[in-house]
Amino acid sequence: MTAPDPATPNPLAAATTSGTPEPSIVRISARTAVILLLFTLAFTALMAGTYKLTQPMLEASAQAEKLRLIGEVLPPLSYDNPLLDDAITLPPTKAIGLDDDSRAYRARKDGKPVALVFEAAALDGYSGRIGLIVAVAADGRLLAMRVTQHKETPGLGDYVDPKKDKNKASPWIRQFDGVGFDTALGGKWKVKKDGGQFDQRAGATISARAVTNASGRALLWAQERSAQLFELPAGKTFEEKAK
Repeated sequence: MTAPDPATPNPLAAATTSGTPEPSIVRISARTAVILLLFTLAFTALMAGTYKLTQPMLEASAQAEKLRLIGEVLPPLSYDNPLLDDAITLPPTKAIGLDDDSRAYRARKDGKPVALVFEAAALDGYSGRIGLIVAVAADGRLLAMRVTQHKETPGLGDYVDPKKDKNKASPWIRQFDGVGFDTALGGKWKVKKDGGQFDQRAGATISARAVTNASGRALLWAQERSAQLFELPAGKTFEEKAK
């Protein structure tokens, strides 16, 4: 093998030594950067266009889901106002178990108050927090409530959720439908094991007690503030009046 002639210049070595890359390398780097920039711009434009096209559908789907859930506790024919527009913000409210802002919807018929629909929560379920949605009538009744989120034991305490309740003909949670405000004030808004009027299932009292007590607190809270909650302009945030 013939050894390289030390007198022959090495272009790569020369470029490295001088610190100046070859023009072809500069062109390749610049072209790569331009391609990446164009790809990023095209991808961003595509995502923005997709979002713009799908946003109305996503919003419509979210509204439909809200109305579906509300419809489980409040019959659509019981009110005639645009329910999702007639809403106010509730700040974090310990009395109903909420640590974050939430929405309260005001149902009206011919301009008159019909019911309030809002979220509440029992924080003392057997496996933790149990989320609720409740409809409280303007005349002081709990129209209905449903469990929206829970981690109760499957086949035991999860009967508080009508979707999990094996008794489809008469789900446990339906016993609260239409029960009056006077029951809560009379101290009967408890499970029978605690001296109240509501049934619980054997071996799973904790879940029933948590939901029962939370719904009673929500009913009292709403009725004591009913006038203010209905009078507040839509879109505003409710503020507790100082006593």
